[in-house]
Amino acid sequence: MGTAVTGVRAASLAALLRRAPVAVSPETSVRAALGRMCAERVGSVVVTDPLTDLPLGILTQRDALQRVALPAGDLDAAVAGVMTGGVVALPLDASVHQGRLALARHDLRHLVVVDELGRFAGVLCRGDLYAPGRLATDDLIETIQAVDGADALAAAARRLRAEGGERVEMGEGAEQLGEWISILNDLIVQKAIELAEAEFELPLVRWCWLGFGSEGRLEQTLSTDQDNGLIFLPEGQEDAGRLRARFLPFAQRVNALLDACGYSLCRGGIMAGNPQWCLSVDEWRGQFTEWMCTADPESLLNGTIFFDLRALAGDATLAAGLMRWLLDCAADNGLFLRFMAGNALSSEPPLGRIRDFVVDRRSGLLDLKRDGSRPFVDAARILALACRIADTSTVGRLRAAGAALGWAPRDVAALVEAFDFIQLLRLRRQKAATHPPNLVAPAELNEMERARLKESFRRGRHLQQLLALRYQL
Repeated sequence: MGTAVTGVRAASLAALLRRAPVAVSPETSVRAALGRMCAERVGSVVVTDPLTDLPLGILTQRDALQRVALPAGDLDAAVAGVMTGGVVALPLDASVHQGRLALARHDLRHLVVVDELGRFAGVLCRGDLYAPGRLATDDLIETIQAVDGADALAAAARRLRAEGGERVEMGEGAEQLGEWISILNDLIVQKAIELAEAEFELPLVRWCWLGFGSEGRLEQTLSTDQDNGLIFLPEGQEDAGRLRARFLPFAQRVNALLDACGYSLCRGGIMAGNPQWCLSVDEWRGQFTEWMCTADPESLLNGTIFFDLRALAGDATLAAGLMRWLLDCAADNGLFLRFMAGNALSSEPPLGRIRDFVVDRRSGLLDLKRDGSRPFVDAARILALACRIADTSTVGRLRAAGAALGWAPRDVAALVEAFDFIQLLRLRRQKAATHPPNLVAPAELNEMERARLKESFRRGRHLQQLLALRYQL
């Protein structure tokens, strides 16, 4: 058995809950509910079913002011009459990104968190999920939410990229920029799915739209293509083919909408509209099993894309279940991880013994994606699989793996800083558009950038050395 990471994930909502949940019954008076808020020093209470602990609604101080105090309502009336019903809730193991996305998509100030049985577990507010200074732009979010057609969606996507370019010029950090881009990209994808759903009658089964690659890692930049798939749960495996035929036209429509938004079709065909990647739960498991048992070059290449998966829309529990199964299988397959490590070490950061960098002989350029960020991405993925880390972002994986493997915090911080700098440099070059995306001429960098890039490459090489040592390569 592989080494498991115990406790809650650092990137999960459970890790952000700092106090016991504050709940009242539907019959509680508004006055008593406000009294609980004051006594507990919180801005909201959740109304739960006394028998099941399932959340029924939420009452905030703002609700009480607008619905009771200002209209001169009855403070002794039952809270059930003034609460906001139909609460949006996420499970404890949902990621922080999913929490931020829910706030943005539903224009929420408070997010209810529930356990695996749907019982009330706590409340998070915007301040819990965001550092000072919100990562998302309210006006742009509202624009995406108001989209009513393909042309408006494409215009919103263009605006997203334009504002992203402005944030690059303002010097915003790569991790913050990546999160901002990912939230808004997710909203674009969800709106495309919503538009396509209105055109098709989908099967009445559980399904989920999956993001892979950089989208799955929350590391999309200003220039990106599509890597997506679809997972569904048939009543019987004999129904998989019939259901796939029903889902494919819908998925192909979503792919076309995203292509019109500037997210180009994947040249390798890794899209939900491809029958190869529109699969049932059992079919996805069979595909991953085949890759892990074969470990040929194509399987290893697929591992660098498909092992970075997360839910973008639909029933997220299907993606979560697939990831849990995948982590268990991969952690117990040391030989496959060793093959993946060998593949990851096949190329080294372009550092020369005499010159600072080893550039492409023909173009004189460095590839910041292939030679810069990839060593960090590949190593973090392998360590995450080995340690059963469900986080899919490279930074989250490095931090969690560092904690699991006993690395010094300062060494982990140095790795994160190096990766972030390379990502930021990629964003800057994409904004400048002087070369194809991700390519840069060392002569175009100033002295400080050259020094930092050289040090970042050294950190990438050190991470590869740690991987080689772990797998004796």
